[in-house]
Amino acid sequence: MKPPGRPSKPPGQGGPVACAAAADDERGSLTLMLAVLFVSLLAMAGIVIDGGAELDARQNAVAAAQEAARAGAGMVNRARAYSAGSFTVQRDQALAAARQYLTAAGYQDFSVAGVGADSIRVRVTMSEPTKFLSLIGIDSMTATGSATASLLAGVTGPGT
Repeated sequence: MKPPGRPSKPPGQGGPVACAAAADDERGSLTLMLAVLFVSLLAMAGIVIDGGAELDARQNAVAAAQEAARAGAGMVNRARAYSAGSFTVQRDQALAAARQYLTAAGYQDFSVAGVGADSIRVRVTMSEPTKFLSLIGIDSMTATGSATASLLAGVTGPGT
């Protein structure tokens, strides 16, 4: 006789045996999910940390380009300044001064060129090694900065 309020079930259709079989089917799924989440977390950390380092390298490249352009723009033609009182910048000396500044500062990948008759453009490229992204095959990030300086000298009046 069966106890009141309990339906009888044939073996294998519910009860403790069915729960144990369902638990065996899901064994290890938590480990796989944690592994995927861990890899995703490392990738996000790599993007944040290595991306920040790349932004810092870009700012350094821009600053170096600006300083080199300023160094070049400060090359006044002294002979003309003394003889005629006119302050002009010698373009060839300006390009050489910008190159010399970058070489002395230890930069190796740069270009210095004249733009028109009265400007020079300096471009500096830096390569920053990665810390986390190297785990997925990205070993370095490249940052480029550029600046242009006008080869004009002198003050023309107040407020200008």
